[in-house]
Amino acid sequence: MADEQVLVITGASTGIGEATARRAVEFDYRVVLAARSEDRLQVLADELGGPEKAIAVRCDVTSWDDQQALVAAAVDRFGRMDAFLANAGFGAKRGFLEEDVEHWKSMIDTNVLGAALSIRAALGHWRANGNRGHMLLTSSVAGRRTLPGSLYSATKWAVTAMGHALRAEVADSDIKTTLIEPGMVDTPFFEDRPDGALEADDIARAVMFALTQPDSVDVNEILVRPIHQPG
Repeated sequence: MADEQVLVITGASTGIGEATARRAVEFDYRVVLAARSEDRLQVLADELGGPEKAIAVRCDVTSWDDQQALVAAAVDRFGRMDAFLANAGFGAKRGFLEEDVEHWKSMIDTNVLGAALSIRAALGHWRANGNRGHMLLTSSVAGRRTLPGSLYSATKWAVTAMGHALRAEVADSDIKTTLIEPGMVDTPFFEDRPDGALEADDIARAVMFALTQPDSVDVNEILVRPIHQPG
């Protein structure tokens, strides 16, 4: 048990985060599940094996205090933290005359500031504990191409930039950085079920591919689209 690696996942209550937690446990990871909806997290943690394998931690990723407490909870419970998937985020309607301004603000805070705070919390721990770890960031196809009127796309461009910036910063260490860039995925992100979309587990398997590479291999980016998605 002590040798099993520990993965922290934000946005773990649904979608890609939940699917990744399920896959990670199959690979003998212990998981720390974080989201704002603690009730759903606890049900998932119980399904994954209870406190020996999974714990639920309520975390608002826009709160620095919560992010620090999340890392502390992982270390306190399992004695280590090997990897962190910064996955929390949500979208908005396209069009700069669409959506409420407060929705925009909340999205930017979650998608951009939240990811930055996750990096800060994880990196501080890894720098103080052997300069070794693996930071994974959920970006998007929308973080590689411009979508008309999409502020969401701009937030994912920011996440992509953070991933590259972090990789440059930690080049003197054994800390890895991976950007996960899904195309259309059938998750609660969409109000209506999209046709021909990927499943959340497709992205979870991509995450596990990055996590299970040899120590000398750093998978920088994984761009995953449904077979018929043109761009």
